[in-house]
Formats: sequence, C-alpha cells, structure tokens
Amino acid sequence: MAEKKTISVSVKNMAGEEVGKLSLSGEVFGVEPNQQVMFDAVQVEQSNSRQATAKTKVRHEVRGGGKKPWRQKGTGRARAGSSRSPIWVGGGTVFGPVGTQSYKLSQNKKAHKLALRSALTENVKNLVVVDELKMTSKKTSEFVKVLEALKVDGKVLVVVPEISEDIFASARNLNWVKVVSTDNVSVVDLLNVDRVVMSKAAVKDVEEALK
Repeated sequence: MAEKKTISVSVKNMAGEEVGKLSLSGEVFGVEPNQQVMFDAVQVEQSNSRQATAKTKVRHEVRGGGKKPWRQKGTGRARAGSSRSPIWVGGGTVFGPVGTQSYKLSQNKKAHKLALRSALTENVKNLVVVDELKMTSKKTSEFVKVLEALKVDGKVLVVVPEISEDIFASARNLNWVKVVSTDNVSVVDLLNVDRVVMSKAAVKDVEEALK
C-alpha cells in the first residue's frame, strides 16, 4: 500500500452515533507496512518480558554426596567420588541456567517508530475513533455498553491519552479488552487484537509522537 497524505475515517460518540469525520495522517496510518521491523519489535518486546529466573543446581549446590560411594579400586566398577556427580541421577546439572542469564534485546528508535506506524496501518480497517472516551462511574457493565454501541467485538485495544481511574476500574475485569495510554502503545498489542478504539485526542498524540 503506497503512502497516503490523509485517510478519512468516521468519528463516533460513545452512543455509537457518527458525529463527524477525521483525517488521519498518511505518515502514520498509511505507510507501506514493513514486516521485518514489526517482527523485530515483537521479538524485542517478548524477549524483554522474560523474567529469566530459571536456575539449576551445579555439583557443589546439590545436597548430599559427601561420602565416596565405594572404594577406589577392587570393585570392578568405575571410579566414583560423589553421588552428586553430573553423570549420576540426582546429581548436579552441567551448563544449565544459572539465574543470571539475560534475554534483553533492543531496537533503535527509528525502526521502532516504523514498526508502530506499520502496525497502525495494518489496523486502519479495524480502527474506531471516538470523539471522547470518558467514564463517569467504575461500572464494567457501562463500559461494555459503550463497546456494544461502537459495535466492536473480539479482542479490543482501547487507546486513550491518559488512563483515568474510572476507565481502569471499568475495564479491568474484561479479559478481552486492554486499555493503554498513548505513550504505552506496543506493536504486540496492535497485532494481537481484532479492533482498536482510539479517542480523537489519542489519535492526535500518536500522530505527533510518530511523525
């Protein structure tokens, strides 16, 4: 898809009624999707989320094995100095994870911005823009009514400039909905949802950050 100057989308209110149009920047929502940088961004995010707490015990950390199993010579068996040897069942582990391993990866800012623009472009067809997304109570049922009015289903990513306490409390019990602020939008989130709901203010913030 060639880069576009602007992309026109409908703007709805929280009741699902169309209240206007909005021109999306082609520099952000209309680029040629770059599959490689999106793959790299996903790999970086998933690798950096690994806790890397796996730990195995080496020979000197395994309990027991202080006594020599049998005498050195005369038994006909191979020499053995400890039952905690790595070749014994229950012995130490050789070359196992030590608990300090790091899986951290990085992606330069320019490539990461391109990955986000590519993911947003892929989701233009699934994008719903709301003039304002504001909850006045901490009720999950009310939040569900808003999503139903907007006719969004499946996995939903909701992007707002700032997550208010009301929005957070209203959406936290919905395991198919994820609410993020504009400064915390990730490529993984964008590629792992069926619909994206953004307020007009959130669209403006994202465009300013990625141009």
